[in-house]
Amino acid sequence: MNVKKFTASTSREALRKVRESLGPDAVILSNRQSDGVVEILALANDDAASLAMPAPHSPMAEPAPSLDLGMTTAIPSNRIEPRFEDELPHMSPPVAAKPASLPQQPQRRVVASHASLSTKVAAAAAAPQAQPQQPQAKAAPSIDANQIAALVSAAVTSAKESAAVEMNGMMNEIRAMRGMMETQLAELSWGATQAREPHKTAVLRAMLAAGFSASLARYLIEKLPANQRDAADSMRWIKTVLTRNLQTMANEDALIDQGGVFALVGPTGVGKTTSTAKLAARCVMRHGPDKLALITTDAYRIGAHEQLRIYGKILGVMVHSVKDEADLRIALKELKNKHTVLIDTVGVSQRDQMVTEQVSMLQGADANVKRLLCLNATATQETLSEVVRAYQGSGLAGCIMTKLDEAAAIGNVLDVVIRQKLNLFYVSNGQRVPEDLHLADPAYLIDRAFKLKRDLVNTQYLDAELPLLMSGEGFGLTAEREVHLG
Repeated sequence: MNVKKFTASTSREALRKVRESLGPDAVILSNRQSDGVVEILALANDDAASLAMPAPHSPMAEPAPSLDLGMTTAIPSNRIEPRFEDELPHMSPPVAAKPASLPQQPQRRVVASHASLSTKVAAAAAAPQAQPQQPQAKAAPSIDANQIAALVSAAVTSAKESAAVEMNGMMNEIRAMRGMMETQLAELSWGATQAREPHKTAVLRAMLAAGFSASLARYLIEKLPANQRDAADSMRWIKTVLTRNLQTMANEDALIDQGGVFALVGPTGVGKTTSTAKLAARCVMRHGPDKLALITTDAYRIGAHEQLRIYGKILGVMVHSVKDEADLRIALKELKNKHTVLIDTVGVSQRDQMVTEQVSMLQGADANVKRLLCLNATATQETLSEVVRAYQGSGLAGCIMTKLDEAAAIGNVLDVVIRQKLNLFYVSNGQRVPEDLHLADPAYLIDRAFKLKRDLVNTQYLDAELPLLMSGEGFGLTAEREVHLG
């Protein structure tokens, strides 16, 4: 081995000397700069090759063990040959990579030129042993096509449900905003109407005091003719419209002379039994006791059957008691030769499930049973509306207004009759049989509704409260139940 040292004032000059002395393939072992002098240790290319080959009898000359690496790998060469460029930086001499087998020397950079092939093979053989054994990755479970379709379908269904919930919430918010805007606009509109058309305010106060609903009052006031500029004229127009829309029985021929099977229904305490006795007295006076039959289904109240039996005994009419639909069917077959049959039913709350059973029993009879609903004039408008909805069934033949003498205002019951388009047969204003039962007169009832006065504390509203009262929902009548103005 012939290692030579070259010194010069600059790196360019030192490299030029190395190239001239050892050729362009010389191997630079180290370079350093001290006291303004650059020192380079270099070796000829042939001498460096002899260093990489082992001696014939050395252990390194033995053949490498045969290794099955499972693949053919090209062993990269670690030989780094310097390239002598014409221009090199003065302060940054070239740096060569340090071989792993050479010890590190202070302030000296070692360049590995030619590594032994046997050393590389041994390192390659030791590399797999040095690495920790990693567990083999598990194969991904196979997914059936049906499972994929089910997962996709579930995801689509969930997305649709979420979208439906969000859409429903958004629509509710829009409806709430719409209702709030309509309420505010109605308040502003009615406030302007109060100042511009004071006669409408007077009509509104009169209708509210009579017991009519704010929605019906608003509907009629909005339909007031333009030529009605006076409160008195406006009231006459309102009464005319209400009278025209209150359907009543013109005479008793449809009930007394025509005859048939009539059942009086309604909640407890509305006067069904007393009204049945009054109707029975009218039938007896017209046709005699032989043409009339009485049936009671009230087996719940104590003495209810006896009360109707006493009325029948006075009138000379037999009273029959039934418990269910089968008994009613048998009784009606036995009484088919009677001109008129009146059925007194048991009083049931409109919120009781027995209402549906009672309506089904009356409709399930072989005969054509016409149901007459008894409406208590002292009940609130909301209660009366609930009663009508509960007892409506397939349709009511008519209604009877009871306890007219006890009501402070009757606009509430008239309002419900007009809304539901019920046919008002009779009005009852007392307990006397049969005197306190009268044919319904529309004009008289409407006029009486406005003449009855309530307590001013409960009926009068402040001017500031009227816009809020009139800003509620509209009359809400369908095409079949609209109020006819002409």
